[in-house]
Formats: sequence, structure tokens, C-alpha cells
Amino acid sequence: MGLLDKFKTGMQKTRNFVADGFNRIAANMGVFDEDMLDDLEGLLIQADVGVNAAMAVMDTVREQIRKTGDASRETVLKTLEQGLIDLLGEQKALQLDQGQLSVLLLVGVNGTGKTTTAGKLCARLQNEGHKVVLGAADTFRAAAIDQLKAWGERTSTQVIAHQPGSDPAAVVFDTIQSARSRKADVVILDTAGRLHNKKNLMDELAKIRRVVSREAPGSRCETLLVIDATTGQNAVMQAKAFKEVAEITGLVITKLDGNAKGGVAIAVAQETNLPIYLAGLGEKIDDLEDFDSQVFVRSLLPEA
Repeated sequence: MGLLDKFKTGMQKTRNFVADGFNRIAANMGVFDEDMLDDLEGLLIQADVGVNAAMAVMDTVREQIRKTGDASRETVLKTLEQGLIDLLGEQKALQLDQGQLSVLLLVGVNGTGKTTTAGKLCARLQNEGHKVVLGAADTFRAAAIDQLKAWGERTSTQVIAHQPGSDPAAVVFDTIQSARSRKADVVILDTAGRLHNKKNLMDELAKIRRVVSREAPGSRCETLLVIDATTGQNAVMQAKAFKEVAEITGLVITKLDGNAKGGVAIAVAQETNLPIYLAGLGEKIDDLEDFDSQVFVRSLLPEA
């Protein structure tokens, strides 16, 4: 199955909502009038593309119609597709340094799929030939530690874990030391998703980053914010809050198969100006894919 088919399958609920809605709006005449353009804007908002993003892309569509006088289904669809791709921003892939340790720090609120993403990412990187060590730095939840250990068993990966309630930074220290002794080239750190307030969160993440900088100087450290697509516009608020307190370098959008709110990926990218590195398209171990903006948008919209 190619990447486009995987995205179409994983985003089936959102695709059905957006593509069917577009075709329904265009069905009567095949040429868009102002009322139909308003309906299309409303459809995008309902798919959680976001009010700002929906207005911006529809302004582009209206401007194209004014310039060319062409309001056909084909032209509107083509302009809409390119406009949504542009809103997603520059496409970037998650990069790992060759010949030295790379540290991937997963952050986000509880329930977004951080631990599952850590496990899937571990399996993926191992299949690519990397040697990985997992660190259970979410010490606030015993269940998170147990879940990461289960992923370690499933992927035959060493998991460094302390007792629940212990210092997350100490887990990070031990994980990096273990990675060095085992000559691993990737460390994946699962962190807590809930602390008492933004200051606590900022202090905790800053402490972890200091440990990484001290124990793995010169290493690439990516801080990946994991966002749950099923939470809709709450995902946008979470992304903004984490961006305020942490040096987020990229996004992971999970549970795109969960409901018809997959358009929120566009809203989050537009509101944060952060690249989306990875997309979770299902529950299977290989359902974590590189995010491709063109493929994502083509998976949302009907065929030309």
C-alpha cells in the first residue's frame, strides 16, 4: 500500500466528511457562487481546520475567482488544495545525526498517545537499523512506566525506568548513560503529560534539557509535541500552551483515524508555525508515517 492509500485509509472518517461535503455543495451546478463558497468555508471549520485557516484559504479561493472569473469545481478544488498545502508550511522530515547520539523528547498532555508513539517510533527506527534505548521519564504515572516496558518487550528494546514518583531528570541521566554504554544511537524519552502549572512544566522540561545537554553534548535533541487529532480545537490550545513553555521543534499528530476532526492538523500547523514530522494513522505498530503535506491534503479532498 502506497503512502497516499495509507493516509486515505487512516483518515477515512475525515475524508468522508470533507470530500462528501465538497461534492454535495458542488453537486447542483458544478460552479460555485458566493453562498456555496460560504458553505465550503463552514465545512472546513466543521472539520476542525480552524476558523483562521478556513477564512484564509477561502479568501485565496475567492481572490482566484475574482482574477480569473473561473468558479468551476475543478478550479475551486485546485486552489483549495494548494491553499491548504501552503497553510501547512514548510515540510520537514525528522532528522537523526549520523555517528552520534540523537535524543527524541516526547511531550504533550496525558492521553495524546505519547507512550504509544514512543513505542512505534522505536520499532520504526530499529527497522531502519538504529539502536534505540527507551527512557520512562513519565514517573508520575505507574501505568505509563508499565506501558513503555511493554513496548520494550515487544520491540526487544532496553527500557530505563525508576520507581513511580522519582525524579524524571534522573531517569534521563541513566537513559543516556545506558545508551552510551550500549553504543546506541537514539534515545527516546517519554515524559509526563500533566504537571501542576505551566511553571512546573517549564521547570521540569528545562531540567531535562539541561541533563541532555550536559550528558550528551553536541547531540541532536528534538522535542516532539504529540497532539491527539480527536480533541479538535483543544489540540490547538495545547500546542500553543506547550510552545510557550518548551523549545518544541516539531509535531506528531496521532489518532487521525479516530474521527472526522483530522483537519485540526492544518489548524495546529498554521497557529504554531511548527512542522509536522509524523502522523499516527491507526493502532498497528507500523501505522506511524512521515507527514507529507501534499498527501495529507489529497487525502482530505475529493478527486479532481
